[in-house]
Amino acid sequence: MNEKFAELGTPRRIWAVAAIHGDVDRLVTLHDHIATRFSVRDRLVYLGNYLGVESRTNAAVMEELLLFRAALLCKTGVEPSDIVYLRGPAEEAWQRVLRLQFAPLPHQTLEKLLASGVEAYLRLYGISVMDTRSVARSGALAITRWTNQLRSLQRQELGHEKLMFTMRRAAFASSGIDPKRVLFVPANFDPARSLEDQGDALWWSAAPFCVKGRALTVYNRVVRGFDSVNGGADLDSPAVTLDGGCGRGGPLVCGCFTPTGKLIEVVVTGGRGVLESVPYEREAANDIHTEKTLSAQPLVVIQSDESQNSLRA
Repeated sequence: MNEKFAELGTPRRIWAVAAIHGDVDRLVTLHDHIATRFSVRDRLVYLGNYLGVESRTNAAVMEELLLFRAALLCKTGVEPSDIVYLRGPAEEAWQRVLRLQFAPLPHQTLEKLLASGVEAYLRLYGISVMDTRSVARSGALAITRWTNQLRSLQRQELGHEKLMFTMRRAAFASSGIDPKRVLFVPANFDPARSLEDQGDALWWSAAPFCVKGRALTVYNRVVRGFDSVNGGADLDSPAVTLDGGCGRGGPLVCGCFTPTGKLIEVVVTGGRGVLESVPYEREAANDIHTEKTLSAQPLVVIQSDESQNSLRA
């Protein structure tokens, strides 16, 4: 098993969920829709940044992620490897907070991690930012005791630690015929580097998000779930941004892709009209898959207050 990257194989369809940022209502509505569509040989990829710094429903988001995973696994033929979670900038920041004692300048490192949204995880486990800053200026021994306490608090919440351990840096799939892949990343991608050499560029980069040069020979599309400047979704280029601003006043966006990277459906939960005019590929199935279910479909807009028939009912 690859501990860094999730290999999706040659799936039928890939459902990619953008950054959630603590908006549990829109997440539940999206899940209810996916539950009616998800089938054998589909994959579900969450692109990170699950919690919101200002959200009061972060615990509910974590519970919803775990419950929906359990519900999908009850469907015949669905395997644990069909559901993938990526580490967004906030999740990567949380992992680094848990290793803060090893940072050369812990207090400076902490400020960078706070800027990436790690406060949402501190609040989830009842830790104040003020206390965290105080500990970061203590010695290595005190910081080690504190990070051990954080791990213990995470372990006490059923399923949280296991979920964190399953998160990957990126995910990719291939069609089996086209040598190019479709790549899913949390926040950014450096086209000048190989996937193995991306390092922090997957989470933090000042470079524009694009696919060019050598990357064009490797990937049909690179899809990200979070845009740090909140520029909105961009669905009509090799570099796809699904972030509609969920948790920051915008809708939750989910894209359904073929293994060749063709975008065949967009689901927008809440924020009616925000993304209806954004173009996307209205293409039928790829060269391998010709099922009618993969034919071009209109944009699906779901209001978060609508009742849905849930797989979990």
